[in-house]
Amino acid sequence: MNGPFAYGIQLPVQSQSTLYAEGWEADAGPEDLLEIARTADRSGFAYLAGCDHVAVPRRLASAMSTVWYDPVATLSFLAGVTERVRLLSHVAVVGLRHPLVTAKQYATLDHLSGGRLILGVGAGHVREEFEALGVDFERRGFVLDECVDALRAALGPDEFPVHHGKMYDFEGLGQRPRPAQPRVPLWVGGSSPAAVRRAAVRGDGWLPQGDPRDRLPEQIAKLRRLREGAGISDPITVGAITEPLYVGEPGWDVGRRTLTGRPEALAESLRAYRAMGVDQIQVRFRSRSRSELTDQMAAFGAEVAPHLT
Repeated sequence: MNGPFAYGIQLPVQSQSTLYAEGWEADAGPEDLLEIARTADRSGFAYLAGCDHVAVPRRLASAMSTVWYDPVATLSFLAGVTERVRLLSHVAVVGLRHPLVTAKQYATLDHLSGGRLILGVGAGHVREEFEALGVDFERRGFVLDECVDALRAALGPDEFPVHHGKMYDFEGLGQRPRPAQPRVPLWVGGSSPAAVRRAAVRGDGWLPQGDPRDRLPEQIAKLRRLREGAGISDPITVGAITEPLYVGEPGWDVGRRTLTGRPEALAESLRAYRAMGVDQIQVRFRSRSRSELTDQMAAFGAEVAPHLT
């Protein structure tokens, strides 16, 4: 995705943390997701993203909610009604599953969608989720590192992938269909030192999590230093999550942090990310209904996006 300044969106409805969910999402469902996906496809969005939690413990349910659609099922569902937009797991907690299981799911998604998968991965943060599935929470970073290496093999071109590691060992086991892409892009999520290092040495892209604007240049410089130090010359797609957006002047309280105003002014503010070295931005719009959201998405694609580059 290096090249034009790209913009993607984390899907609403499919995850409903109180940190970002809008009130209307509680009663939304499949038809809403379908219309949002179609709007993204028409409006030039680079990707749709879906989150990953298997189960949320009661102690976190009031903040996180328990609404977390499965990303493979959700993205596959939306692949069937879209043609161009890419399909991103942001992020898949791949350490919760054997790499061959993950590879089977996502290779099938890539095959069925005509090569539109971007596999975003992260370490995870919910201890009870790991414990319930028999995975060592304390060693989740180590597990993720090996999962990434194993997935590189399992999602590669070989029908019988080979990986010999400390956690996972496989050879002589065939999996088809293969991904449609010769190399599935693998983006690493997270902003901790370990996550930035993992993105630098193992990733094709970096998905920061919650870094404010003023911290991003330092993080990006660190990412590039680590990548250069590892002797990796391949380009890396650097991402950023923007402030909440509202195209135009809202007639309701959208919150102090929300960027609002004329398309040219919004684009000028967002171009600052490009100047930092960001290749793609993930946007989220304030909205009171599905129709307001899709109107915002369409306005962004038609009126803001042309001013981004």
